[in-house]
Amino acid sequence: MVQPTYDDANLLLHLYEIRREDKIRQARHWFLFEFQTGAWSDIRQQFFTGAEQDNYLRMVVSYWDMACALVKQGILNKDLFYTTNGEYLIVWEKTQPWVEGLREELKNPLMLRNLQEVAQDTMEWRVRQIEKSQ
Repeated sequence: MVQPTYDDANLLLHLYEIRREDKIRQARHWFLFEFQTGAWSDIRQQFFTGAEQDNYLRMVVSYWDMACALVKQGILNKDLFYTTNGEYLIVWEKTQPWVEGLREELKNPLMLRNLQEVAQDTMEWRVRQIEKSQ
């Protein structure tokens, strides 16, 4: 485990501040409590249209993909991030059923890959932490 730095802490606090802004707060609330996941064909028909929910969907998944990219690239200490966050795991769970369809349609196999890989690594990290504590 690499010791987090003050820069890690400041970046983490800045990410938290962004999450508190009104628009992203509304988007997160909608995504977490109202958005119903499903197959890409269902998501595609309802969203990616420019409507408010479309904006919310893109805002939430791109925010967490960006935050996860900071972790994946080593800019933000992963242990600190994994210890203090969990919302991205829910976002990944709600994204997972339709992301392959999105990737195929956009011809971008890397779309939301940071979110996916960091979510998967977090679950493995949690298992390791539990094993260490026993």
